[in-house]
Amino acid sequence: MATDSSLLTSELEQQQQEDLYQQLLLQTVGKMQSENHDSKVIRPQPGMCVKTVTQPDKQKVFINVCQSTSVPRPPELSRDELVELLQSEDPTGYRVPMSLGEPHVEADNSSQGCTAYDVVINQEFFQKCQKDPLFQQFLIMVTLEGLENKYKLELSRDWKVLKNRKFFGSVSEQNIRSKSRPIIQELQPQESSAAAAKRPEVTLLVEPPAGDPEYLIAEIQLPGVSSSRSLVLDVGEDRLVLTARPHLFHLDIFHPFLIHQESSVAQYNTNTQILTVTMPVVSS
Repeated sequence: MATDSSLLTSELEQQQQEDLYQQLLLQTVGKMQSENHDSKVIRPQPGMCVKTVTQPDKQKVFINVCQSTSVPRPPELSRDELVELLQSEDPTGYRVPMSLGEPHVEADNSSQGCTAYDVVINQEFFQKCQKDPLFQQFLIMVTLEGLENKYKLELSRDWKVLKNRKFFGSVSEQNIRSKSRPIIQELQPQESSAAAAKRPEVTLLVEPPAGDPEYLIAEIQLPGVSSSRSLVLDVGEDRLVLTARPHLFHLDIFHPFLIHQESSVAQYNTNTQILTVTMPVVSS
């Protein structure tokens, strides 16, 4: 049976174009921190150092609670309101904005290896916590919970604040999210469009299923999306944002692992209409 070579050529060109669009799909990956106008680099000031251990292996952990005017203040909270909050059934309703830095290895006084985390909060709120032991305990509690949630840890509540040490290791710069008013105003039309878009069904898989994870795989169902050229994907270290134009789908989720942004890849299957994002996990 004769074959129409022009059809094969057309299909080949279409596949090449589709492959090109898939390569361009992650064009902003790795640039979120360097080019994102919603973030900036800060050098926080030392505040206090909290010593605890992981559970159940008793590995030593130091938490550097730092302060910066660049981190937003939490809502105003009196001491009576804090007592009432702690006695309530859901104390998680009060949020303390904080930047949770990545773990770094340090050596303790016995030259043994240990892990340190840098956490940055608002400077004014930190000073308030320093003046009241109840606020300080509350701050340490939410800091421990924040680290546990982000890094999948279990930290002992038998912690100790080091008296003569405000910081363990050396102060490092941190990249924090920040939004200025002009940027928020410019994004308002897009945000309302995103709100009107549907949230697609997404499945998160870990490979291998057992042991230390090497890859986090997101499978996103996008019925009605005929080509990857209508997709805009941003992959952050712990966040995935996807928009399918024009206002078909919008997804904005935080995932449970830190991943290598630059090594992440995405592939859209036009037959199944599923976008697969493969993200290498940062080894712990």
